[in-house]
Amino acid sequence: MTSSMFRGVFTALITPFKDDGSLDLEQLRFLIEFMAANGISGIVPCGTTGESATLTHHEHRDVIKASVDAAPSKLAVIAGTGSNNTEEAVELTRFAKDVGADASLQITPYYNKPNRRGILKHFNAIAEASDLPIILYNIQSRTGLNLTPDLILELSKDERIIGIKEASGNISQVSKIIELTRDDGFLIFAGDDSSTIPIIALGGVGVVSVAANIIPQRMASLTAEALSGNFDRARDLHYELAPLFDALFLETNPIPVKKAAELMKLSNGTIRLPLAELDKENEARLREVLTEMDLI
Repeated sequence: MTSSMFRGVFTALITPFKDDGSLDLEQLRFLIEFMAANGISGIVPCGTTGESATLTHHEHRDVIKASVDAAPSKLAVIAGTGSNNTEEAVELTRFAKDVGADASLQITPYYNKPNRRGILKHFNAIAEASDLPIILYNIQSRTGLNLTPDLILELSKDERIIGIKEASGNISQVSKIIELTRDDGFLIFAGDDSSTIPIIALGGVGVVSVAANIIPQRMASLTAEALSGNFDRARDLHYELAPLFDALFLETNPIPVKKAAELMKLSNGTIRLPLAELDKENEARLREVLTEMDLI
């Protein structure tokens, strides 16, 4: 799959668990079929929304392989294989490559707070180990570290590092990244549903979406309109969905989206500690938004 096919909506896929907390791969396959039937360009298993931090190494591999096996050829699979342990990221990325993933999503190493040289060596080591296309994931709120535009430019010189999921929340930074890399075909994905239109307007190619877990067709429509330059229509769709974008972040992701999936009978909503169930007041607000949107 070429980098030109990484365009549109990529669902930051939840990981369904059974009531006892074990993986529910049958439900995972159902969710992927739901995505495929509703205009999604691809899926991103084992990311933040997939509770990757609580998956064992064996489970991580199981989810990636099940996702690749379940995804029809029209769906790109961008496997979350990042870690703050470089060797672990290398091993998971090699596995994703071996089972047929189309790219890997690599989060900035968290907690370690690596220096500039360490960041460069970390991502270059992963790229060197597997040749699987890499999409960086910049989210300072989770990692404590921001990938600056000049550092992203340097990383983009490695042809195996093809793009970035930008969730810094800083539109000026996104603009600078695109300005620096636009002649190199480097791909910029919005990392938040609410920033889809502005990032596409600046030159982005799509969004890695939490909301697409429950409204894939609507997110596909919004993104398609924006990518086609139909910003009046895209803006109308954005404001129709804005209350849901807000509701899905009433608490730490993926707590609200898993509850929404449960209410919509897409999954049972089981979430793993240290995350816990949605606060009752926030659940009432989420129910209200879902009801107003005719989703429940």
